[in-house]
Amino acid sequence: SYSVANMTIHRPFWQRTMTLRMWTKGMKKSLVRVTKPKKDKGNATLTKNDKMWMFSPKTNRIIKIPSSMMNQGWMGSDFSNNDVAKADSLLKHYTHTLNGTEIHDGQTVYIIKAVPFDDAPVVWGKEVLKIRADHIILEHAFFDQDGVLVKKMVTREIKKMGGKHIARVQRMQKAEKPKKWTEIVVKEAQFKLNVPDRTFTQSNLRNPRE
Repeated sequence: SYSVANMTIHRPFWQRTMTLRMWTKGMKKSLVRVTKPKKDKGNATLTKNDKMWMFSPKTNRIIKIPSSMMNQGWMGSDFSNNDVAKADSLLKHYTHTLNGTEIHDGQTVYIIKAVPFDDAPVVWGKEVLKIRADHIILEHAFFDQDGVLVKKMVTREIKKMGGKHIARVQRMQKAEKPKKWTEIVVKEAQFKLNVPDRTFTQSNLRNPRE
């Protein structure tokens, strides 16, 4: 896939918006590059096989993100590096229970509780998701080991783009700090593209060829 989105980081006394270009291939490879504003232009993130690298044109360095930093904010947002890098973590490291169903815009919504295996490399005590029958995630709530809600991602708008319905607007918000949130708004989306493997290399991370 290829998409363009605006990511707004909102705080009580300020907010800033970045424009992102994003490429993905399956659930294991993604590249995100900042195009605006000027001071952030060129900052980029590469994820491949659950590993993450970041590039900053100011230092002209590629840094591999260690596991100890995976729960820190991605590009200063309320999304963590883990949220971006490990798209299939929920499938590999959790057991799942169907807690019920509801209806949204005429579609069945499945409420799923996901509890990590004892030896899973995750920090959450559980995650609870509301997923429509067409695979759109309406809500994704993250709870700590004591069962306390830490943060929640909510889909605020669904729209048909690139031939399919997608979550066009999503907001991640900390439970204890409701005035702090990050919202991603998709402006353009294309799917079923033949994105070459060279897109997802450290060479391309540093020297874009797109």
